Amino acid sequence: MNNNVELNKYNQDWYSRGRSKLIVMLWWFVQSTLFRLSLHNMYGWRRFLLILFGAKIGKGVRVRASAKFLYPWKVEIGNHSWIGDQVEFYSLDYIKVGEQCVISQKSYLCTGSHDIQDPQFGLVTKPILIENGAWVATDVFVYPGVSIREKAVVAARSTVTKDVPRNEVHAGMPAKFLKFRFEEGNQ
Repeated sequence: MNNNVELNKYNQDWYSRGRSKLIVMLWWFVQSTLFRLSLHNMYGWRRFLLILFGAKIGKGVRVRASAKFLYPWKVEIGNHSWIGDQVEFYSLDYIKVGEQCVISQKSYLCTGSHDIQDPQFGLVTKPILIENGAWVATDVFVYPGVSIREKAVVAARSTVTKDVPRNEVHAGMPAKFLKFRFEEGNQ
């Protein structure tokens, strides 16, 4: 095996952003102006812009103006979910957020990384799924390929490297089981 790093040979020609370079650049411009500079309570305007660029956005979704979406056409957010300030959807792959979810401020949903054993540092992408009623608290990092199941909670400042089962609260770096969110009969 070659143990030399060869970043000069990096190639991601196989990867598709899902839209043309022109649309990507147009989105980045719109996001940094019309989206970012919109007033606090202009949730409908921001939903409109996301939908205009291909995101699937449900009714009553609240997205803060400082949230960032790399490729909105690879994002789906269910009814009445909230996306907080400075949340980042690094959507190299698909990110699906269910209904009645909260993604709190400064959280980072990351669908892309690199193969550390590949001398050319090949791109690796995997989707993220956040199911109905889940809460991703402040400043959480969610790894590519992770699912956060229905009504699960990830505590503030956690790093999620593995799936979080339904109705469980996980915390830490890496996030581990802490307790159940609701008692069995109260779910």
